[in-house]
Amino acid sequence: MCLAVGLALAAPAAAFEIFGFRFFEDETEDAVIADPQPYTIEVVIAGDGDLEGVVRRASTLVQDSADPASGAAGLLATARGDYQRIVAAMYGEGRYGPVVSISVGGREASTLPPDVSLPDPVPVVITVDPGPEFRFSRLAIANQAPPTADPDDYVDPPFEVGFAAGEVARSGLVLRAESLALEAWRQLGHPKAAVASRDVVADHATNTVDVTLVVDPGPRAAFGAVSVTGHERMDPEFVAWMTGLTVGEEYDPDEIEQAQKRLDRLEVFQVARLEAAQNVGPDGLLPFTAIVQELPGRRFGVGATYSSVDGLGVEAFHLWRNLFGRAERLRLDARVASIGYPVDTSQFDYFFGGTFTKPGVFTPDTDFIAAVSAERSIYPTYTETSLSARAGLNHVLSDHIAFEAGAQFERNRFDDVFGTRDFAVLGLYGSATLDFRDNPTNATEGWYLQGTLEPYYELVYGNPQARLVVEGRTYFGFGDDDQFVLAGRLRAGALVGPSLDQIPPDKLFFAGGGGSVRGYGYRSIGVDDGNGNITGGRYLLEGSVEARARVTQDIGVVGFVDGGYVAADVFPAITDLRLGAGIGVRYETGFGPLRADLAIPLNKRAGDPDYAVYVGIGQAF
Repeated sequence: MCLAVGLALAAPAAAFEIFGFRFFEDETEDAVIADPQPYTIEVVIAGDGDLEGVVRRASTLVQDSADPASGAAGLLATARGDYQRIVAAMYGEGRYGPVVSISVGGREASTLPPDVSLPDPVPVVITVDPGPEFRFSRLAIANQAPPTADPDDYVDPPFEVGFAAGEVARSGLVLRAESLALEAWRQLGHPKAAVASRDVVADHATNTVDVTLVVDPGPRAAFGAVSVTGHERMDPEFVAWMTGLTVGEEYDPDEIEQAQKRLDRLEVFQVARLEAAQNVGPDGLLPFTAIVQELPGRRFGVGATYSSVDGLGVEAFHLWRNLFGRAERLRLDARVASIGYPVDTSQFDYFFGGTFTKPGVFTPDTDFIAAVSAERSIYPTYTETSLSARAGLNHVLSDHIAFEAGAQFERNRFDDVFGTRDFAVLGLYGSATLDFRDNPTNATEGWYLQGTLEPYYELVYGNPQARLVVEGRTYFGFGDDDQFVLAGRLRAGALVGPSLDQIPPDKLFFAGGGGSVRGYGYRSIGVDDGNGNITGGRYLLEGSVEARARVTQDIGVVGFVDGGYVAADVFPAITDLRLGAGIGVRYETGFGPLRADLAIPLNKRAGDPDYAVYVGIGQAF
């Protein structure tokens, strides 16, 4: 027997109708206020027991079983919706002949009136016979896009995602194949590509499914002008320019995605959305509208960190957005740290600084950034009082690659084992960042690499110097939904210059602390001068390994080992490596995981703590 299945031509890409059911669309029901109706739930699968999990995930009755329903009417309304949800789930597994029964108190839910009287609690049994597994047989996509030699325009052919003869005929694969066929045309400059018709035929005699899709590519187009609506203080011409869309350039969905990211990076919009015109114009241009809603002009925030070694730190910032109508930002930061008990203000660290950012300098992807700061910091190895200023450009080359370069000046006074010394530094800085992580705040896969170079001239002693730092990170996730993650970090640094007593201590390398070798004080690992005094070194090598496991959706645990050493002129023996190890917990929030780590030094020396506790936001790396 063959059963033809008609699909509505006007159905959106995320929903379609098959066998009289509509799938992949939102469902809303009017709330009913009634006495709670508790119930128990049982799921029975005939034949293939492996599908029980599919049924349980699809059933609202199962998902909400811990909470009483809203009266008998609410329970029956949910049950009636479950018929469709479970059938849709079976189609998603290639089962096109399922039989679904939902009994409430021993009677079929679909036959019960809404005002029926039910026991408390009422037993609910979901029985599903999935039927045979269907497989694709004859598949055709008419008007497929021609192949392209441009790797940026390449789209996986539908057969690579399972839309092929002999594969299980999961209903979602039809939508996936459709989406890929349309995306292939859009990558070739056809923004209005659409599915003209779908024909799905399920043959219950052979347990096969035939699918024919007809694609209408629509006209080829180029970008038209960008207009802006919803703006208040923002310059609309600047907003249009910041999209980076050029009138007359061939339409490319990748450019639309980049334009959206450029608007988001401005940090002045609560909502920013690019919307294409309904039709391509007779001139072959497709105009766009940037629909925006601006954020308030000011923002204030506070934060805190704590370490059992370094004490409490509190900080605050004030941000002004869109100072002159082109997304300029001014941020002021203040911080007081190393607050311990008993309170001794002479041991506090202070910081105050301001940063000005001007987006869209030279290109939409280039920002001008200028910053000034003043600080006083007391480290285990030296005390610093300084003024600094820097100005430069930050360029985003792609989603994964960014560059920064500029000039800087610093005026410092240090108190350490060499006495009280003044320094003045004038130089350049540059960095390159390659970030291929899936999530910057809580990565489960990918890698990260950053290199920073600072050539400068120290004016007081008259010495040229240069500092280089390279850091790499990598992540390996495995298990269901990357439940387990192995993460590694390696950081190396080198400094070229005169003797240690003529190099500013903040340019020398130290290790230790929450972002370095946990279990030791911040910047407490350095070079022993032979008299028990610690100074910074010319060379640094440190690394970390973490094993992360997610216990629940929001809670995770971590085990870690950190290590590092600092050298004066040559790398010391491996026996000088300082090691720390510990455990931690993570609590997932909307802005990154809250982190609490307990670490102990494995080869502590005089003055090192017995343990250290670190609390912060985000993973350690």
